[in-house]
Amino acid sequence: MTSVSLNRRDVAGQRALILMLHGGQEISRDPVEQSSGPWRRSLVMQHQITPQAHAAGVGTWLLRYQERGWNDDDAPSPVPDARWALDQVRQQLGELPVVLIGHSMGARTSVRVADDPLVQGVVALAPWLPAEDPVTPLAGKVLAAAHGSTDKITSAKATARFVDRARTAGAKAGFHDMGPVGHYMLRRVRAWNRFAISRALEMVPT
Repeated sequence: MTSVSLNRRDVAGQRALILMLHGGQEISRDPVEQSSGPWRRSLVMQHQITPQAHAAGVGTWLLRYQERGWNDDDAPSPVPDARWALDQVRQQLGELPVVLIGHSMGARTSVRVADDPLVQGVVALAPWLPAEDPVTPLAGKVLAAAHGSTDKITSAKATARFVDRARTAGAKAGFHDMGPVGHYMLRRVRAWNRFAISRALEMVPT
């Protein structure tokens, strides 16, 4: 079994951290190898947004889960991994503000762990946010969601409805239409990057 791990890009004197959570599958117990497409897609984004993050005094970490799948709504596989990563922030960097950037299943995972006191908010990219998922972890937090209108893997309409529900739970939540692009953020790459880093930095306390 592949162990959970972090790809760290720290900066001297960092005042906050962006923790990135990659996508996955609905059901799979396969390990997340370095060849995993969803993990590699988030790795590319990490490389592309880190210079701007570092210029703002913000580090970036990318989590690699143990298993590819969500697997169980009652005990989702990536959620303990994400909580482990937040504990690593505490142990190694102290009470540093954290913004979560999650793609697809990573966005769903981000919402589940948004109740952690370190978390300032969630940037959700082409998120997988089923109607039955709770919005209460986002109470008092910020949610910025972006979705392409031609995504065939997850639903932009479901994301918009989730954003509305998050507002009723006390979150400051917004939805951004990325236009006619699909799920894997392979079109309009710069626009996805701009949305991710700009919204994340807006959530960092001044």
